[in-house]
Amino acid sequence: MPTHVHKRVPKSPACGRRGPPRPSRALLGPRAQRSHPHLGLGLRSLPLRGTRASLPRPRASPSLAPPLAAPCPAHGPHPIPTSLRPSLLPASPTAPGPRPPGLALSPAKPGARRAPPRLLLSRGSLDAGSAWSARQRRGGAVWRLWRAAGRGRGEVAGAVLVTGGDSCRAVPMLRFPTCFPSFRVVGEKQLPQEIIFLVWSPKRDLIALANTAGEVLLHRLASFHRVWSFPPNENTGKEVTCLAWRPDGKLLAFALADTKKIVLCDVEKPESLHSFSVEAPVSCMHWMEVTVESSVLTSFYNAEDESNLLLPKLPTLPKNYSNTSKIFSEENSDEIIKLLGDVRLNILVLGGSSGFIELYAYGMFKIARVTGIAGTCLALCLSSDLKSLSVVTEVSTSGASEVSYFQLETNLLYSFLPEVTRMARKFTHISALLQYINLSLTCMCEAWEEILMQMDSRLTKFVQGLKKLGQSIESSYSSIQKLVISHLQSGSESLLYHLSELKGMASWKQKYEPLGLDAAGIEDAITAVGSFILKANELLQVIDSSMKNFKAFFRWLYVAMLRMTEDHVLPELNKMTQKDITFVAEFLTEHFNEAPDLYNRKGKYFNVERVGQYLKDEDDDLVSPPNTEGNQWYDFLQNSSYLKESPLLFPYYPRKSLHFVKRRMENIIDQCLQKPADVIGKSMNQAICIPLYRDTRSEDSTRRLFKFPFLWNNKTSNLHYLLFTILEDSLYKMCILRRHTDISQSVSNGLIAIKFGSFTYATTEKVRRSIYSCLDAQFYDDETVTVVLKDTVGREGRDRLLVQLPLSLVYNSEDSAEYQFTGTYSTRLDEQCSAIPTRTMHFEKHWRLLESMKAQYVAGNGFRKVSCVLSSNLRHVRVFEMDIDDEWELDESSDEEEEAGNKPVKIKEEVLSESETENQQAGAAAFAPEIVIKVEKLDPELDS
Repeated sequence: MPTHVHKRVPKSPACGRRGPPRPSRALLGPRAQRSHPHLGLGLRSLPLRGTRASLPRPRASPSLAPPLAAPCPAHGPHPIPTSLRPSLLPASPTAPGPRPPGLALSPAKPGARRAPPRLLLSRGSLDAGSAWSARQRRGGAVWRLWRAAGRGRGEVAGAVLVTGGDSCRAVPMLRFPTCFPSFRVVGEKQLPQEIIFLVWSPKRDLIALANTAGEVLLHRLASFHRVWSFPPNENTGKEVTCLAWRPDGKLLAFALADTKKIVLCDVEKPESLHSFSVEAPVSCMHWMEVTVESSVLTSFYNAEDESNLLLPKLPTLPKNYSNTSKIFSEENSDEIIKLLGDVRLNILVLGGSSGFIELYAYGMFKIARVTGIAGTCLALCLSSDLKSLSVVTEVSTSGASEVSYFQLETNLLYSFLPEVTRMARKFTHISALLQYINLSLTCMCEAWEEILMQMDSRLTKFVQGLKKLGQSIESSYSSIQKLVISHLQSGSESLLYHLSELKGMASWKQKYEPLGLDAAGIEDAITAVGSFILKANELLQVIDSSMKNFKAFFRWLYVAMLRMTEDHVLPELNKMTQKDITFVAEFLTEHFNEAPDLYNRKGKYFNVERVGQYLKDEDDDLVSPPNTEGNQWYDFLQNSSYLKESPLLFPYYPRKSLHFVKRRMENIIDQCLQKPADVIGKSMNQAICIPLYRDTRSEDSTRRLFKFPFLWNNKTSNLHYLLFTILEDSLYKMCILRRHTDISQSVSNGLIAIKFGSFTYATTEKVRRSIYSCLDAQFYDDETVTVVLKDTVGREGRDRLLVQLPLSLVYNSEDSAEYQFTGTYSTRLDEQCSAIPTRTMHFEKHWRLLESMKAQYVAGNGFRKVSCVLSSNLRHVRVFEMDIDDEWELDESSDEEEEAGNKPVKIKEEVLSESETENQQAGAAAFAPEIVIKVEKLDPELDS
C-alpha cells in the first residue's frame, strides 16, 4: 500500500489557521453530479460561511484496501473512498456550487440529545444502508453527527464531513442526504419451526413466541437471543393457540387447545406457576389492568394485607418431592406473592368457540362468564375503566364466515369496582391456598409411596433388611407428619381465615349482594374446610400411634430373628418395657387380626398399613377406620341431639379418606364462588352489534391464529379501536373503527378507511407511487399504528413496506367534518364501501422498504420502541428499532440562531486513541475507509 509524506502546511492568511488547499472542482470529473449506484445517493455541495477544515492525519492502516486516488495539485494524489469517489463534489468559497436554498449547518441547542456516537454511516442502498460502530475501525474517528436544518420547519438534510485514505486531506463540507432508513434492524433470525403467535412484553425487551411444535419460546431483543423454551408435555398440552402478558410483564399466559388448559408461566424460567381448565378451546386472550382511581381504591392499594400480620407465613414445600411443587419450593419461597402480583386489579379475558368468554381476576379466579354471544372469538378487549367489553366474532356459514363487532356494557364491574377488587383478591388467595393444599397432599402421597418401595426391596432380604426397613418407615412417617402439621394445617387455617373474611363481606348486603356473594354458600365452604382440618388431625393421631407400634414391633421382630439364628443380641436390644410389649401387642392385634369384612376382597385378608388408606384417592370407605370406642367426647356428641346438629361444630366423616374430604371441600368452595361469576356475567348486556364483512378466505390461507382484526384500548382517551381490512378492487383496504368505552357517549369519525398514496424518499426527489394492499396492522402505542403493506406492482423482494401511521394525521380536527360515515351500522360494512370516508396518506418518513423478505405479520411495542416482522413462511423474523429519529434531536430554532449570530463554525476530528484502534483491529478489514467528522461551534457557551 503506498504511503504519502507531506510537508507542513503554512498558515492560511484568510482564516489564520493551518490547512491544506482545497482540491479543485475539476479533479472529480463530470460523473460527480450523479448518484452513485451503490449508495443510491446524490451529494450536493453546501458552502459554509467562514469555515475551513483542519484534519489531523490518522495512522496508516495496513488492513484497509488501498483507495482510489485523484491527483492533487499541491500535495500529490488525494485519496478518495471507493464508495464515495464518484459522488464527491467539493465546494470552495471561491468556486460557488449549487446550494440548496436556506441550508445552514447548526448544532443542537444546549441540553438537547446528540446523535449517538456509536454509529458510522457506511455504503449501502437507500433502503438497506448499513451502519456500524466507529470504534470498530482502525484509524477511524469518534464522531458526532449534528443535524442540518432547513428554513422549512421540520425539513432535515443530514450533513457529514467525509474523507478517507491513508493520508487524509481536507474535504470541504458536503451536503450528504440522509440515507439512514426510518427504522433500524437490530436483529434477524431464521427459526426452525413455524411461528403461529408472537407478542411483546409490556415492560421488558422480551418477545414471546409460540410455534407449530407446541413450544413457547422467550427471546430477547438483542440479536433475537433465546432466553428459554417451554416444551410441550402431556400435563399441560401440545397445541398452543394464543399468548398474553400480565400488564407488569412478570407472568406469561398461554392457552392449549388439546387439553383446554390455561397455563401461567414465570418470565424468569420456564415453569408453570398455575394452571386451570376451561370448558372450550381458547382462541384469543387479553390481559388488562384497571386504571380507574378512587379514594377507596387508593386506601385499599396502600393498606397492608392484614393476613400477612395475622397469619404465619406458609412453609415452603420440600424440593425432594414432586416437580409440581416447585412453585412453593425453597428456591421460590415468594411464588404466591409473584403469582398474585400487584394489588391493583388486573383481569385476564378469554375467548373461544361457541361464544365462550370468561373473565379471570388476577389471571387466576373466574369472576364472570359472558353469555349471549354467538360464533368464535377473533379478538376481545376489556376497557381499562371497566365500562365496556369489545368482542370480534366469526360465524361460519356455507363456506364463508361473517365477522361482526360487539360492544357489551360492563357497568356492574365499573359501579362496584372497589368491592370487585376486594372480592377478587380474596378469590385469588383462596385459589392459591387450594393449590398449596393439593401440592402438600401430593408430597404426602409420594412419601407414602417411598414406604411401599422400601418394603418391596427390604423384605426380599428379610433379616438383613429388617432393621433398615424399620428405619425407612419411621423416616417416611416423620415426613408425612411434618407435612400435615406445617403445611396442611397452615394452609387450611389460612383458607379458613380468608373464607371468614369473605363471609363478613357477604354480610354487607348493600355492597356485595349485587355481585352475587352468598353468605349461606360461604358458610357451607367454611364448614367443609373445618371437616378437612378434623380429618387431617385424625391422620396425625393414626401416624403417631403407628410410629410407636411400628418402632416397637420391628425392634421386637429383629431381636427374635437374631435369637432364631443364634446370633449375638446386644444388651440394649434385650431391654423391653411393659409399654413396648403393649405396643407390639396392639400392632399384632390391629394389623394381623382376621377381618371378616375383608373376606370378599381377594388377597386382602390382612391390613398391614393404616396410614396409606387415608392417602388413596378413592371413594371407598376406610378399610380400618379409627376405633372410637371409649372416646368420651365422641359418645357425648352422639348422645346429645342439640350438639349433634349444631352449626357450630364441624361434621366428621370417620369412614372417609383425606382425599375424599379434600375433594368435597374443593367442590363446595367452587360452587360458593361460582355464583358471583354467573351474576356478573349475566349483567353484561350486548349494546352494539356491527356486521363488518364477509370473509371467503379459507382458514389455512388466513392463518387465523394471528390477531387481525386487532382491538386496542386507549386508556387516556377511553376509546376502543378496531383495525380490520375490507376487500375492494382486489385490494385489502385498512379501516379503523373507534367507539367510546362509555356506550352512552359518541365519538366523531367513528369509521374511516386509509388509502396509502405515495412514499417519498427523504434523500432524493424520487417518489414511490404504487397500489398498496394492507397485510397486517397493529397498534404500536396510543398514537401510532404499525402497518405491513404489499406493493401490488413491485418486483419480488422489494414489494413489502413497514409503515408507522400517526393517528394525529388520520383524525385531523381541521377537516374532520369531511370524513364522516354516511352509511348505517346495521348493514355489513363491506357492502357499503362507498359510504366509508377514505383518507389518502402520503409519507416522507416513518416508512421502510423490507428488502429480501415476504413480510406478512407485525407485532409492535411502543414502550420498548421496537417492532417484529414475520415473513409469510412463518420462519423468518426481523426486529426493528422504530424511533431512531428520536435519538437525533433537531432544534428548529437553530436555523434562526445561525442566521442572527452569523457565527463561524470550526471543523475538527476526534481520532481514536492508539490503544482503542489496536484493540479493534480484528474487525477493521471489513470496513471501507470513510471517516466521519464532528462539527461544533466556536462559542463555548453554545456547545452542548
